[in-house]
Amino acid sequence: MAEILVTEADGRYDVTLTDGASTSRHEVRVSAADLAQLGLDGCDPRLVVEESMRFLLEREPKESILATFDLETIRGFFPIYADEIRRRMAGERD
Repeated sequence: MAEILVTEADGRYDVTLTDGASTSRHEVRVSAADLAQLGLDGCDPRLVVEESMRFLLEREPKESILATFDLETIRGFFPIYADEIRRRMAGERD
């Protein structure tokens, strides 16, 4: 699986996925409303983005992941995302 590097930049998260010599870059927008809708209030958004990218990488190659998206976009492609991300983040709440 690709190495995941997430950095915050002005309310969005820049993600770099590296797998061997190949790299892809993505921008993920996360709002407080997105987190609340997913039931992830109190979770570190950076960790939510990292786990969300891991979720995506389990289902598609990094080259297939959109360059720019928000968390709700994932839900549109993968209906199980909301339940799965809540399960994965259960131990990360404040």
